[in-house]
Amino acid sequence: QVQLVESGGGLVQAGGSLRLSCVSSRSMYTIPVMSWFRQAAGNQRELIATQIVGGDTEYVESVKGRFTISRDDPKNTLSLQMNSLKSEDTAVYFCYGRAGNTEMWGQGTQVTVSS
Repeated sequence: QVQLVESGGGLVQAGGSLRLSCVSSRSMYTIPVMSWFRQAAGNQRELIATQIVGGDTEYVESVKGRFTISRDDPKNTLSLQMNSLKSEDTAVYFCYGRAGNTEMWGQGTQVTVSS
């Protein structure tokens, strides 16, 4: 059973920054697609950033220019640097990995942005 464990969430003021990390128990060289999702209260889970092995990245429009996804495959770590945080970024953030038909999810970490 592959484990993805997130950390780094917390409470921050609007305009501030947080860095989320996700450590994989499986070698990330074998997980081509790594992403961050988030789910705000009462909303559906939303894909916000993806990085494939080799470096290509994609972002949802609402976080472009503010969030940066990065993967450190030798350290089996996925990160999300979040800058210029807004109250609407408040959500539970989930780490996700996909290898073929196998999907992996972390347990989530809460990010709360106070205005």
